[in-house]
Amino acid sequence: MNSSGTSRSSSGAIETSIRLGVIFLLIAWCLYIVSPFVGMVAWGAIIAVAIYPFYQGLNNRVGGNKKLSLVLTSVIALAAIILPSYAMFSSLVDGATFLGAALKAGTLSIPSPSETVRAWPLIGEEFYDFWGEASANLSAMITTYHDQLVGFGRKLLSMAAGAGLGILQFIVSILIAIAFLARAEPASLAARRLVQKLAGEQSEQYVNLSIATIRSVANGLLGIALFQALLAGIGMMAVDVPAAGFLAFIVLIVAIVQLPPLLILGPVAVYVFSVQDPAIATLFIIWSMAVSSSDALLKPIFLGRGVDAPVLVVLLGAIGGMLMSGIIGLFVGAIVLTLGYKLFGAWVQGDALPVDAEEAAAPDQDQAT
Repeated sequence: MNSSGTSRSSSGAIETSIRLGVIFLLIAWCLYIVSPFVGMVAWGAIIAVAIYPFYQGLNNRVGGNKKLSLVLTSVIALAAIILPSYAMFSSLVDGATFLGAALKAGTLSIPSPSETVRAWPLIGEEFYDFWGEASANLSAMITTYHDQLVGFGRKLLSMAAGAGLGILQFIVSILIAIAFLARAEPASLAARRLVQKLAGEQSEQYVNLSIATIRSVANGLLGIALFQALLAGIGMMAVDVPAAGFLAFIVLIVAIVQLPPLLILGPVAVYVFSVQDPAIATLFIIWSMAVSSSDALLKPIFLGRGVDAPVLVVLLGAIGGMLMSGIIGLFVGAIVLTLGYKLFGAWVQGDALPVDAEEAAAPDQDQAT
């Protein structure tokens, strides 16, 4: 009997191991199949959570017509991506076309540097000399640094191609977000049930904390970065800065990683002082300083409505996400790492959910009930 029981026990353990192995392989296979779309689906879910209050308010304004509110939300969200993207690539193409035509005709010239360039710390003197040499004899400069310029041009084209792919991923993510909004009730219920399986009695607190964190980072950090990039682009286009749209995109990246946009707008202002009327250039530098410092005014307004996000966590998430998944990872990484940080902290401390997080998640609670 003992040997028979041991044999049945061993057989049962083997069968259980086989079942678990098959399930694991099936899950791994499914994840491998959908791995190219994980970033877009994750970003789509984040967008859906972030804009749900807007969608809900719009739905109330149109008398509860969900189809109409979904269409309006889609148009607004796509316009917010497509129009700035068109402006960026249009300015980039125009700048490249002008540069190529001027090089071919031999009419390209660089204005002499301002004396203020000499005062730049560390690189001022060397950069002034380099700029002065380029303005005095551009053709010789191009011949001297031909290989470096070719390499820089290739990197620039690669960055433009990556930005184009990122914008396409953004458009797909927005369509995924609209699909989530169209199925908001069952999607919310499924998410809550999954968290309940994992977290037990504290599942509702973790759900509320997740919603509050996503909205806080999306609106308070990413939203402000987009706002600063938009204002920076408007200012640069107003003073005819070449490739203003592309530079605005660089401002967006700098703002997301929590660096001041003045790092980009400062050198641009020096260029504007060299080619524009001093009054116009002065207005541009004032505009640039206002854009760069606007986050100090806007962050307390937006972040105060949700859960505060540590700057270092957002920075690491944005940089790590961009290195792993490109442009879309810049956004997803910042939110996912912050969300993981807040959930881990809540699990370790075992504290009750803050009141501001409950308020931030209130629209979803009402919708779920």
